[in-house]
Amino acid sequence: MSRKNVIESLLSNQIMGLVRTDTKQSGQDLAQALISAGLKSIEITLTSPGALEIVKKLANNKSLTVGVGTVLTTKQVSQAKAAGAKFIVSPNTDTKVIKKTVDSGLVSMPGVATASDVAKAIAAGADILKLFPASTYGPAHLKALRDPFPGQIWCPTGGVTVESISDWVKAGAKMFGLGGPLTRDGVSNVARNLERFTSAINLANKVS
Repeated sequence: MSRKNVIESLLSNQIMGLVRTDTKQSGQDLAQALISAGLKSIEITLTSPGALEIVKKLANNKSLTVGVGTVLTTKQVSQAKAAGAKFIVSPNTDTKVIKKTVDSGLVSMPGVATASDVAKAIAAGADILKLFPASTYGPAHLKALRDPFPGQIWCPTGGVTVESISDWVKAGAKMFGLGGPLTRDGVSNVARNLERFTSAINLANKVS
């Protein structure tokens, strides 16, 4: 899958599910719950035990777009690619990681918070900008950042709620990174939570 196709897939799916757990088994169970609920884009964070092993298994599913998150070094980019990841997500703006990601043929999604972060990320070749933590900054901050940097793809992540979806879409969000909002109620409620967010996003897109 080309970088362009990966980006198109992420935008089409709109929701990127984040898997961050304390054990490899719970990570696998959570990933499976997200898949069973119908999610097509999944990020496995490197802070989860056995993260790359989980990615290797998920990468065999051609209907999924699988990425690795909490990537902080260029070495981790290489490890993620070897495991089958298609996109790389970071909590910060590290130009070396961004350039390594792009040079490796993977989609780059660094975390940004300030105008300086955005400028550095774009110059380094970032494909998607992850506003993080979203709950700290809010939709108004995204709109303020978007105005001087038009044409970018924004993905608020961290503390996004169903109630705030409409404001985020109006501010320019094109996709969302969702971890706790989908999984905090346990695997049995993942499908219900995903449906709530999907409905809210679809409604917000129609209104906007």
